[in-house]
Amino acid sequence: MWSLLWSLVAAVILSVDTRPNVKLNSQSSSGLRSDCVGNLMRLSLDKALAVGNELEVEAVNGTQHIVLTPRSAAQCGYSMESDPWGNTRIYSSLLGCYVDNKGDRIFNVGLRLRIYSSQSGVVSHDVAQTCSYTQWASKAILCDRNYMEVSGFIADAGAKGPAQDVKEGNNLPDASGAAHGIWKLTFYTPEPVAMVPREAEQAGYGLMLTSTRLVVRSPYNTAEATSEEVGGVPMEVIRVSAYYQTPHGLNVVNMAAACPTGGVLFINDVISWHVPRRMTPLVDGSFEVLELHMGINGKRLDRSQMVTRGYTLSTTHQHIVIEIPVGSPDGHFKSHAPDYQYHITYSVEPMLEVLWRTTGTQDDTRYKVLFPITTPLMPQLPHFQENTVPEARVFTVVLGTFLHDVVLKNITFSTGVLTVEEGNARGFTIQEHRYKNGTKGYSLSVPFDSDVVLKKNPELLVTTYFLPLAFGFVILPEETPFAHKVELQASLKDVVLPTTTGTCDQKHFYITVKYGSQGNNFQAMVGYRHLNPEMAEEYKFQENGTHFSLVLPYDAADTAFELMKTDSLRARVDLLLLDHINNWVLADLYLSCTFPFTTTTCYPNGTMTATAVKVQSVAQLVPSRLTLKDQSCKPVFSDDRFALFSFSVDSCGTTRTFFDHYILYENEIGLYYNDKKGLYYNRGVANTSPIDPPYRQTISCYYVVNETQTFAVGSKQRLYEPKADISSGQLMVQIRLAQDSSYQLFYQAEDYPVVKYLRQPLYFEVELIESTDPNLELIVEKCWATLDEDRTSVPSWDIIVDGCENPDDIYLTVFHPVVSDSRVLFPSHIKRFSMNMFTFTKDQAVLKDEIYVHCDAVICDTTSRADGLCRGQCVQPTRQSNARPYEQKGAKRTRRGTNSTRQRQISSGPVELTSG
Repeated sequence: MWSLLWSLVAAVILSVDTRPNVKLNSQSSSGLRSDCVGNLMRLSLDKALAVGNELEVEAVNGTQHIVLTPRSAAQCGYSMESDPWGNTRIYSSLLGCYVDNKGDRIFNVGLRLRIYSSQSGVVSHDVAQTCSYTQWASKAILCDRNYMEVSGFIADAGAKGPAQDVKEGNNLPDASGAAHGIWKLTFYTPEPVAMVPREAEQAGYGLMLTSTRLVVRSPYNTAEATSEEVGGVPMEVIRVSAYYQTPHGLNVVNMAAACPTGGVLFINDVISWHVPRRMTPLVDGSFEVLELHMGINGKRLDRSQMVTRGYTLSTTHQHIVIEIPVGSPDGHFKSHAPDYQYHITYSVEPMLEVLWRTTGTQDDTRYKVLFPITTPLMPQLPHFQENTVPEARVFTVVLGTFLHDVVLKNITFSTGVLTVEEGNARGFTIQEHRYKNGTKGYSLSVPFDSDVVLKKNPELLVTTYFLPLAFGFVILPEETPFAHKVELQASLKDVVLPTTTGTCDQKHFYITVKYGSQGNNFQAMVGYRHLNPEMAEEYKFQENGTHFSLVLPYDAADTAFELMKTDSLRARVDLLLLDHINNWVLADLYLSCTFPFTTTTCYPNGTMTATAVKVQSVAQLVPSRLTLKDQSCKPVFSDDRFALFSFSVDSCGTTRTFFDHYILYENEIGLYYNDKKGLYYNRGVANTSPIDPPYRQTISCYYVVNETQTFAVGSKQRLYEPKADISSGQLMVQIRLAQDSSYQLFYQAEDYPVVKYLRQPLYFEVELIESTDPNLELIVEKCWATLDEDRTSVPSWDIIVDGCENPDDIYLTVFHPVVSDSRVLFPSHIKRFSMNMFTFTKDQAVLKDEIYVHCDAVICDTTSRADGLCRGQCVQPTRQSNARPYEQKGAKRTRRGTNSTRQRQISSGPVELTSG
């Protein structure tokens, strides 16, 4: 348990400026204080001088300065101990090598301290302390932390001073002057080992003759020392016979030293130090204890001082016992972190001094032990006290207690690690608190609303807040890290639910959601679908941190139709705000409005168009199964919500009724599927009424008699007749609009304007006609739509660009493959594509209800393909997309370039939009 605490520094004097030397007596100066404690001189050095610096100690003997190393210190009677913070004590035996000894009564001790600092250079402090000591016993034994010292009284020592070597053999040196001294030593291990002084000093022993005493000093763990157990206490023992010269001849003195290396018990926060009462290596017969003292740090304590501190000094049959409470003010605590767990130790240096006398003699022995003790590691689980008041919405915790050498460096939150400075800068409150007993703690305050706080809702209106923490500490001065984890929790009924409002105009629903206390931490459902990014874009989602809004067309895919009348349609949109985890309904909105809606349109040419709508009361209805009275008249367009019929007033079972000034035409849209038993079916649901179908809608038009209506119809095809590159002859290209995707029936000139529903597919076919050359291939280079018949007019919208779909259109053009059949002899002469019907808008207003489609085509020689368009037409599979009843194009203003020699220009139109 003995350890040497000298700082090892190079014995080199640096050539830098130094402060003036400071000479000390028994006064305190610059953090230095010296005093005399029995047969020792003690020098205390404050941590302000030593911490972070290197300390070099020199013994001063007149003009001679000797640097003390750990070896020379133990050999010459110097010791040093430091606590972890730099508080240092240096002890010098009054019988030390370099002490100016005046008759073994007055002792002048000189030391020079050199403090090496990176900031201040070298600072020197000279210490001179004079001690008076006369309580010498026949034998004096001193057990210091790094050496054992024994001295014996000799009445006729003659010349004093250090030991002198003698010549080989038994010849005595000349008995005059300084030649007189120690001649030889014999150590007992127990076998005798003889040494001359030079050999002993080389082995680390210190030898000295003073005017009245012979001194032998031994470091611990020498080869000649023995380990023995005395009264159950382990001790290190050295026995030696010293031969020395006197004016009358050669004398011998037998000496022994025994120092404890154990005997400490730790019971219930009390240090119990046991020292053998009978030192068998030192006492042969009976003896009497004359004095018994305890002390701290080399200095005796009187009875009142011991009582005040709670110390006890007692004897048993076998032991002298000193008891010291753990935590007494004369020791110090130290923090440790084995396995990153917080522990502490307590260190104290008691002193025991005993004076005994052998019975029947006048020989007495003064025995003094300085014995540093450190407790085993004691776990010290930090205690945390939570002072959180949920209504204040701030977590507050106090963590402690810690020793003063513990420093909080950082705290790990759920989002990462923050230093103390960073935490305070984030708005947290991190403080250190020091207590009267020298310990300290740390407090932390974190608002509930911080991003480092985790939240969950065990109930709809209750929030539980969690704050997981890991406090990161370091122990000074070693910078040893450890951590302590804490998790705080608080619940509060503080949830403010979101609110919803909505309005309508003639075409749209307008929905606004105001966030509650949890912000946008919910899932919105529009109709039966979760609001996703595509829907958000479609419904013009906007958000500003406290609200979000949606704008839905009344006929959007996620609305429901409740009631249809001749001139209006009542639609509804449902909005639910759902909790992400528990699926609780946080808010709901059921917004129902009536919108203008034209079900039937009557054209001057005798054409009627009618729109059937699936309302919520017939949710099972399949619009494509609806027919007119003539069940062969089916919708020209249908999807899952609408069916569009277009027919002339003299077809499909339309009835005619004459009135005075007008004619009324009527038909009926219904579901007329029935079996042999007369039952009507709607997607497998039987209706037992043999009369009324499950769906029926009456449509009618009237025309004023004797009034002339003028309207324009006709195909806008353009046929061009340039010559092909590969042969002579006339090559003509035409564009036609097919009635459906089979490309078997096409609209004729008298059918124009063709009426289409918004987003209803338009099937176009571009054909190289009157050519039988199989090596020719028609490539559609570009197509675009305009409001007017003029192909160069603006606005326009690209449909095909560089032979492929316009990538900027969310509803891409679809190319359809062409195969040979009875009509198609050369598939390479034909290209087919489809697009959805749309309108041009500007500032959200429809510019016109009809469009014209124009194309540029290129005729290529397949036997010698060139780069560019003649490599082939883009052909891609049909792309599925979410159906929306309306799609309106913004105005795009572009000018078309001049035609190349291989291009053919064709146009089709007009195609007219119906809003019904």
